[in-house]
Amino acid sequence: MRPALIVKLAAVAAIAALAACSRTETAPDPIRAVRTLTVSPQTAGGSFDYAGEVKARTESRLSFRVGGKMVKRLVDLGDTVKVGQVLAQLDARDLRLGQDAARASMAAAQASYEQSAADYKRYKELSDKGFIGPAELDRREMAMKTASAQLDQARAQSNVQGNQAGYATLVADVSGVITGVDLEPGMVASAGTPVLRLAHDGPRDVVFSVPEDKVATVKALAGQPGSFTVKVWGTDAPLPATIREISAAADPATRTFLVKADIGTAAAGARLGQTATVSMELPQVAGVNKLPLSALREEQGRSAVWLVDRASMTVKSQEVKLAGADGNEAVITGGLSPGQIVVTAGVHVLSPGQKVKFYVDPGATTAPAASGTPVSVK
Repeated sequence: MRPALIVKLAAVAAIAALAACSRTETAPDPIRAVRTLTVSPQTAGGSFDYAGEVKARTESRLSFRVGGKMVKRLVDLGDTVKVGQVLAQLDARDLRLGQDAARASMAAAQASYEQSAADYKRYKELSDKGFIGPAELDRREMAMKTASAQLDQARAQSNVQGNQAGYATLVADVSGVITGVDLEPGMVASAGTPVLRLAHDGPRDVVFSVPEDKVATVKALAGQPGSFTVKVWGTDAPLPATIREISAAADPATRTFLVKADIGTAAAGARLGQTATVSMELPQVAGVNKLPLSALREEQGRSAVWLVDRASMTVKSQEVKLAGADGNEAVITGGLSPGQIVVTAGVHVLSPGQKVKFYVDPGATTAPAASGTPVSVK
């Protein structure tokens, strides 16, 4: 072997030896200080708040019963109207012409009937004296009955045309507030086209939406007095509310269910569309556990917590059943037992089997003993 090759091999071996000597051991995971809480059974109730809107119990879309060009609108958005008040008008010239034509037809039918009745009377006298036969008298009687039917038809048609002319004026059927304007003067509308929206005076509802998982709870509490209260924005005193209606189908966009809470006339001073908060009080349930929301984490789509094994001072994951929230605390109904130690802070930096130690406040004089009660932080 050539001397140059021998020198190169020796240099490579020396570099490999130096690299092996420079390798360092992987540092062990640090022992993390954790805040903890000892599990103990408690009583939980809580409430859910939903944003709602004050609406009238009944809101009508007013429209003309005939078609035509609207020439006048006498109310504006937000106006208060009374029963019988004129709200809008159509151009009624064609309708009045139709009414005049119907009256003329009725007058012609009246004259025809009177002529047929007079003819029948004369022919009846002639028949009584034997100058004409029964067949001719029957024809005169049928002509009179036909004229009478035509008169009734013309009179009914005249009444219809009179009503049509009256329909050119839109009148409020009930008292209320105008909440919407859908048609402006100068526009041509067909019969039934919405012109105005009228919120009726009387009881008020607060309309709000609840998620799918709370519909069963709302239905269960709907029949229990005092379960729902409403606080209208700008007022201090909550109002009692009763669930009046729960939508049978979810909204296709939000996947929530619409709920209507009846507050009667107690909020008569509240303006339509005003914001309100609906509070749903949950019944008290004993034997549950409460943990700070910071103790929860998600593991494979489920809620879980870290439990501290006091003997080895390591953590392990524990799946829990979450029932809801009570303020800033989570209500746990399954997965935990009294006396277990749960990590309440820093849960997202831990791993299964990791070594931990109990956190000590900087102002504490002594650290908690390994067999003592861990520090509880809410």
